Amino acid sequence: MNTNAADATCPIHAQTDHPKVPKQKIGVLLSNLGTPDATDYWSMRRYLNEFLSDQRVIDYPKWKWQPILQGIVLTFRPSKSGAAYRSIWNNEADESPLMTITKEQTAAIKAALAEEFGGEVMVDFCMRYGNPSTKSKVQKLVSEGCSKILFFPLYPQYAGATVATANDEFFRALMEENWQPAARTVPPYFDDPAYIEALAQSVERAYAAVAKKPDILICSYHGLPERYLKEGGDPYHCQCQKTTRLLKERLGWNDTQIMTTFQSKFGPEDWLQPYTVEEVARQAEAGNKSIAVCAPAFSADCIETLEEINEEIKESFDHAGGEDFLYIPCLNAEPLHIKALVDQIRKNLSGWV
Repeated sequence: MNTNAADATCPIHAQTDHPKVPKQKIGVLLSNLGTPDATDYWSMRRYLNEFLSDQRVIDYPKWKWQPILQGIVLTFRPSKSGAAYRSIWNNEADESPLMTITKEQTAAIKAALAEEFGGEVMVDFCMRYGNPSTKSKVQKLVSEGCSKILFFPLYPQYAGATVATANDEFFRALMEENWQPAARTVPPYFDDPAYIEALAQSVERAYAAVAKKPDILICSYHGLPERYLKEGGDPYHCQCQKTTRLLKERLGWNDTQIMTTFQSKFGPEDWLQPYTVEEVARQAEAGNKSIAVCAPAFSADCIETLEEINEEIKESFDHAGGEDFLYIPCLNAEPLHIKALVDQIRKNLSGWV
């Protein structure tokens, strides 16, 4: 364990030359997907290379995938992705919206836990891809005296390509620590009543703010190849469906008022369906000219919501004859969302505090 913490002292009864040891604390490390450092070609290429080289995300054999990734995908995709990021970039802070919102969430959670536990619990965040890295933040927490770390991937539903790869990176970081902290991970919270309540109230607020009530609410989740479900047993699809069902029940709606779709298809194989971009067009063609879209799988607004949903998917709806498109923002740093996240943290800190 690094001993550069300001409150490091020699243990009682230790010899005078004993290395100083930080006062023991508990760390809570939030983890989100990631973000490029900037929108230029090389920043995007570095980010996409790390993301698309993850075999939890693209599970093709390296000998088959890497030549395609390095020779084709990373030649053209960084420019296209950079343009998409520039359309939503937080220019004032010079960072992506995901970074801005994750910082806000972290600050709110830190304040809530400080009020309850004082300085015993430290809160920080990391990104699975890009900066700040999981490794750097694990090292920081350990150096500041955290002998226990609760790792919290900010994904309500479990998927190998999200929760599992975040946990993988956390455990890899722990492997490099000589004095490893005790570690726990927060499980998915897709059916947590506080999370469902936060979702429901966000929908109710959005519907109350528009003159015309949407004909249907599309719950758009990030997609995965169907093969991950059929061959690997990934529970993501079932958990998404349950989140939508619980939201429907909480709102008191029927099946015609809400549905589950999947977005962000990548590559040639079939992904979870129906595809959001196609379904919104079908809704318009079927006469549902006013729709709302929310993204329950995302804890914070990001490129997949602000650009893909609110621009590309909206465009598909408009071109098919749709008239009113309402995007309902992610829960972000809304008080009810922060409360739900803090409740998960408190529950998983049981026995440690």
